[in-house]
Amino acid sequence: MNKQKKKGFTSDTLKETAVMTIAVGIIAAAVYFFLIPSQTSISSISALAIIIAHYVPLHVSTVTMILNVVLLLIEFVTCGKEFGAKTVYTSILLPVYLAVFEHVFPDFESLTNSNELDVLCYILVVSIGLSILFNMNASSGGLDIVAKIMNKYLHIELGKAMSISGMCVALSSALIYDKKAVVLSVLGTYFNGIVLDHFIFGQNVKRRVCIITKYEEEVRQFILHELHSGATFYEAMGAYNMQKYREIITIVDKSEYQKLMNYIVQKDPEAFVTVYTVSDMRYRPKVRSF
Repeated sequence: MNKQKKKGFTSDTLKETAVMTIAVGIIAAAVYFFLIPSQTSISSISALAIIIAHYVPLHVSTVTMILNVVLLLIEFVTCGKEFGAKTVYTSILLPVYLAVFEHVFPDFESLTNSNELDVLCYILVVSIGLSILFNMNASSGGLDIVAKIMNKYLHIELGKAMSISGMCVALSSALIYDKKAVVLSVLGTYFNGIVLDHFIFGQNVKRRVCIITKYEEEVRQFILHELHSGATFYEAMGAYNMQKYREIITIVDKSEYQKLMNYIVQKDPEAFVTVYTVSDMRYRPKVRSF
């Protein structure tokens, strides 16, 4: 039994490592083929490395490695062992990828010959790689570590800390680029956050639908047997006439939501329905009996 568990653990670990390796490769490709040619600095430790590399005789990959190692050491001292092996692995692997690209494509300039298109391509490609890491409970290190330290010692929310550190990097582009590049860096940082949120949360967004209807049994049957979803009843009381109602609450995905709303409109046009967005939830799946 222990051997099977160990074998399964090893297999899962290898798969996870392989996926993280691919994800970091996507991020590194976005940095080398789009961010560097765009001459902007968009919300990443690699962008900061690009700026520093203009002042020191080192490659971007080398500066990125130094920055990531320093940040890992700082986090180890300030936050203890809170960061995991995944963060260490991805932080070291990213500059390794960049070094490979620098060796294989030493004089690479731009695929699009447009700073604006390079920024757009970078945002799209890097968001794919980062979303893969985030969904595996991993990160690429860098500014994530800075945000974590700010959260612990300055008591700033992680999201705000990420935005602040990202904007600082974007504004630092003024040290080596012109005004247009600074504007592109700030806008790129802003839209990068929006696109990343879509990739991470947009695919998992569900809707919490609350329904008060005189056809509650029919709606319940539809939810259970047509949508194959669950539902909960809550006692409610109207403030106007103090009449008691039963509110049906269910959580559905996009396609189920459309089916449910179409059914309610047809069955009871006078039903009272409120809808909330749910980006995440935790539950124990029901075990079906056979």
